[in-house]
Amino acid sequence: MYGPGDEIADGAVSVLEGPFAGWMTWRDSDPYESMAGPFYFRHEADGSVTCALRAERRHMNGGDAMHGGCMMTFADFSLFALSRRERGPGHSVTVSFSSEFVGPAYEGDLVICTGEVVRAGGSLVFIRGLLKVEDRPVMTFSGVVKRVRARTTA
Repeated sequence: MYGPGDEIADGAVSVLEGPFAGWMTWRDSDPYESMAGPFYFRHEADGSVTCALRAERRHMNGGDAMHGGCMMTFADFSLFALSRRERGPGHSVTVSFSSEFVGPAYEGDLVICTGEVVRAGGSLVFIRGLLKVEDRPVMTFSGVVKRVRARTTA
C-alpha cells in the first residue's frame, strides 16, 4: 500500500469529500475520461487496486443499461490504475484492448473493477480485469499498456 514517501508522481489526486472520499482519481489528465467519468481508484491493504464508477443516467444506452462504450472507457481507465506501480511516472498509452460483455449494469449501480498485472516487461505492461456489480460480473477485459519515452525537440 502506498504511504508517505511511496507516492508516484503521476498526477493522481486524493478525493477529499463525497461518497468517494479517500479514493483517488486523475483530474483533467484525459479530457475524454473526465467527460465520461468520474472514475476512481484506491490501493487496498493487500497491495491490490480497486476501481469504481457510480452508474449515472448519462452512462446508459437506449435500453436503460450501461452503454458498452462507457464500460470500455472505465476499463481502459482501470488498466492504468491497476498497472500504476509497474508503469511508474511518465506517459503511457493503451496499445491493445479486448473485452467481453457478460451482463448489464444499471443506473445507480456501483460498478467495481478488480484485476492484476499479468506481466511487466521493458516498456509493456499486460493487465487483465473484471467489472462487477455486487457479485455479478458485467465485463471481462485485458489490455497492454506501453510506457512512452518523453519526446525531444530538436
